[in-house]
Amino acid sequence: MILSIESSCDDTALAITRIDDHALLHHTKLSQEIEHARYGGVVPELASRLHATALPRLLESARPWLADLRAVAITTQPGLAVTLNEGLMMAKTLAVFQRLPLIPVHHLKGHIYSLFIDKPTRFPLLVILISGGHTMVVRARAIDDMEILATSMDDSVGEAFDKTAKMMGLGYPGGPIIEKLARDGDETRFDLPVPLRNSPLIAFSLSGLKNAVRLVIEKLGGPDAMSEQDRRDLAASFQLAITRHLIQKSKKLFAAEPIPDVALVGGASANLYLRGAFEKLAAEYGKTLHVAPLEYCADNAAMIGRYGIDAWRAALTEDPHTVTITPNRKLQQGGQL
Repeated sequence: MILSIESSCDDTALAITRIDDHALLHHTKLSQEIEHARYGGVVPELASRLHATALPRLLESARPWLADLRAVAITTQPGLAVTLNEGLMMAKTLAVFQRLPLIPVHHLKGHIYSLFIDKPTRFPLLVILISGGHTMVVRARAIDDMEILATSMDDSVGEAFDKTAKMMGLGYPGGPIIEKLARDGDETRFDLPVPLRNSPLIAFSLSGLKNAVRLVIEKLGGPDAMSEQDRRDLAASFQLAITRHLIQKSKKLFAAEPIPDVALVGGASANLYLRGAFEKLAAEYGKTLHVAPLEYCADNAAMIGRYGIDAWRAALTEDPHTVTITPNRKLQQGGQL
């Protein structure tokens, strides 16, 4: 079995996955959303302390499987340095004590492997990854062959949702709040710009849209002066603009790529409005859309463990003494994950 740990940001998670049949035997996760909500976003030092408290508790829950481990999979990049280190220190301690190899995991590859929890691996895929920290399109042919076709020039999709919610005086995390408000809103009320609409660039940019939202809020008298319907309508208009942007740029990639299977992954892929738009786009281009179960869209250890199985089979393991974190590696178009 593979024990996996995820601590790249504000979720502490641990899982046990069986190598032979990909079966997820145990998964537990503690969210820090309540603790960070009062600050309107993640506070790294607070997140680190909470991981230090939570990780031993989660490991205790996995005690029945510890004797059957063959490796420990641990997220090493990207993420917050102080939180990645909390997970790595526990992974190293366990691996050294039980004489096991470590499997360093790229967090974004983990999101792609969220598609395969309790399932066989399926490549090639054209992957649209939209999370709290990243927005990109990846051509995934194998565990060690994932080319970045497009990235964000500034804010990620998840970040844009969070910052918009904060400007509107709402809570954290912003994505679920915006989505809920938008269900009862008029998405045509505010004519928000679609980023890069007239640009030939295959890239994503959300800073301009975020600024347009700020100007609307100011015209409405600020967040405290907004009515509940104002919030619903602005949330719906924002969600529409961001969806149009993602669809417009993805269309060009769908047309250019012969891969028949496409996937939508990452925390923001839990947004059902976005899922519906990509389902229509996939059908339009004769492609099949794959999505992870809603409970595995956000950060979790199950996806890290599922990657770990394929890494184990491909001998992508390392001596625990040599593994380090890489919190902020630059990801560029044309590069590899």
